[in-house]
Amino acid sequence: MVYNPKPAEWTAERFTQRKIADYKPFNFVDGEGVRCSIYVSGCPFNCAGCYNKIVQDFNYGVDYTAELENQIIEDLRQPYVQGLTLLGGEPFLNTPVLLQLVKRVKQEFGDTKDIWSWSGYYYEELLEETDDKLELLSYVDILVDGRFELALRDLTLRFRGSSNQRIVDVRASRAAGELVLWMDGQYDAI
Repeated sequence: MVYNPKPAEWTAERFTQRKIADYKPFNFVDGEGVRCSIYVSGCPFNCAGCYNKIVQDFNYGVDYTAELENQIIEDLRQPYVQGLTLLGGEPFLNTPVLLQLVKRVKQEFGDTKDIWSWSGYYYEELLEETDDKLELLSYVDILVDGRFELALRDLTLRFRGSSNQRIVDVRASRAAGELVLWMDGQYDAI
């Protein structure tokens, strides 16, 4: 059974162990274009059929290090890399690691590299969350939101595992003051 937390019930301070499950440079599946993807450890949503069950454990993986952060920055310097992707596990419960990283990405590259994130939280849920989660969300350009629902699994969907999940244009949503879907919701038509 998937757990649905109350607003601010789960905090990064309580959960994060600053562990990284994996880092994959130069991939083509975790968002648009060539991406560098960091998979953080830990996720309490416990979605049935989770494709990355092993990383639900907050102690899984290796410690986040300055060396890894420097490698990610160097990989992002490649002109063919479009941006950084935050996955897991649950990125919004690993804000001590990811805020440090996304701030550095923005400092080094400005808006020339975009940031995508996957999350079990829905966009509207994140808007009611803790300050650190809101801060991380402010650095994200595109959010694939929502808990994976096995009964709604659809392998034909672009960048999503189940049809309840959405691809949210966070920047446009913030500017409009309402939810705006990436590519006006036409992201499966391509």
